[in-house]
Amino acid sequence: VMVWLRRTTHYLFIVVVAVNSTLLTINAGDYIFYTDWMWTSFVVFSVSQSTMLAVGAIYYMLFTGVPGTATYYATIMTIYTWVARGAWFALGYPYDFIVVPIWIPSAMLMDLTYWATRRNKHAAIIIGGTLVGLSLPIFNMINLLLIRDPLEMAFKYPRPTLPPYMTPIEPQVGKFYNSPVALGSGAGAVLSVPIAALGAKLNTWTYRWMAA
Repeated sequence: VMVWLRRTTHYLFIVVVAVNSTLLTINAGDYIFYTDWMWTSFVVFSVSQSTMLAVGAIYYMLFTGVPGTATYYATIMTIYTWVARGAWFALGYPYDFIVVPIWIPSAMLMDLTYWATRRNKHAAIIIGGTLVGLSLPIFNMINLLLIRDPLEMAFKYPRPTLPPYMTPIEPQVGKFYNSPVALGSGAGAVLSVPIAALGAKLNTWTYRWMAA
């Protein structure tokens, strides 16, 4: 009974992580509603999303030991976010009020790394984590290009939870850098590796807890 309870609790934990991933997405992901700070927000968004995907996907993948479960985890996150998007739409906001991040291709790269290296955990952490951080901003910028005039959307439908101190004062685009994709990919590639290592370590702790 204890083994069944612990396993059930573990899978529930995976669902909780996916739900919290969705909540973080809704808060950090609506970078199009920061208007003049959109590029800066895109970099913050890229780092938060790539590290979040790396820690959850590698945790799930190493626990099962089956390449493909990282993509499954990303799919769970995507489904929850589409549900949240539908909820905002039901409240009267436009259909593209929330930009759903493109997690799945990056998770597939992590799965591919794990499979190609014959389930090498360290390769999954280093190579897979780097690929997640590098690729996610690229996929999401392509996704953003498909959204209907994001600045017009931002002014027409201001985000209701945007705090007053985040109201843009003057445009900052291009002041410190010219490519949010390059900066997001660079920072994401560096930070996703230690975060992926943390996900692998959480796996070790989970095994010890289940064996206790």
